[in-house]
Amino acid sequence: MRVCLASTSPARLMLLRQAGIEPETRAPEVDEEAVVAAVEAGEARTLAPDEHVLLLARRKAQDVAAALAAEQPDFDGIVIGGDSMFELGGAVLGKPYTPGVATARWRDMRGRTGVLHSGHSVFRLAPGEPAREAHGVAEASVTFAADVTDAEIAAYVASGEPLQVAGAFTVDSLGGAFIDRVEGDPSTVVGMSLSTLRRLCCELGIVWTDLWNRSDIS
Repeated sequence: MRVCLASTSPARLMLLRQAGIEPETRAPEVDEEAVVAAVEAGEARTLAPDEHVLLLARRKAQDVAAALAAEQPDFDGIVIGGDSMFELGGAVLGKPYTPGVATARWRDMRGRTGVLHSGHSVFRLAPGEPAREAHGVAEASVTFAADVTDAEIAAYVASGEPLQVAGAFTVDSLGGAFIDRVEGDPSTVVGMSLSTLRRLCCELGIVWTDLWNRSDIS
């Protein structure tokens, strides 16, 4: 069974590879800000973080699934979409992009606990059958060390790692040393909850171990 990751995220790709799955990858053509703005305008409210990430995860997976169904009608497998955002003290923190924002954010996060929200969508595509989808949200709390120094923050920001990740941190790379505790599925903080993906696959009648396709899995 084929697996397509509707993302170019290195972290999500690494997670699937570590879980025994070598996926195809395809970037979704989704204007995330426009999608969220349209839904919020239509409903006259601001989406909660879990709604936000689930909306985008579903749109990303849907976009890639539709493209694959049109271009490759014989595609037999699944499409996985995901989205994440970090919430701290009621504020939603996306990617900081600039060193100044990342530095200010890390100074504010010291000694505090936030929640990483991760949306997931799995589409099942099979020749001659209508597409089916399962979706869900996973959450994990992250507690940052209170004694992280300004010098350590400066060095971490200078590495460039926190600039392009939700919340300005990683748990599986350089940022991991500055995190005291993670409560919940740790893979959620990396990019996707593997346990949630497995559950969604089960809902679609897919046995998780049938997705193992790496040559190093016996």
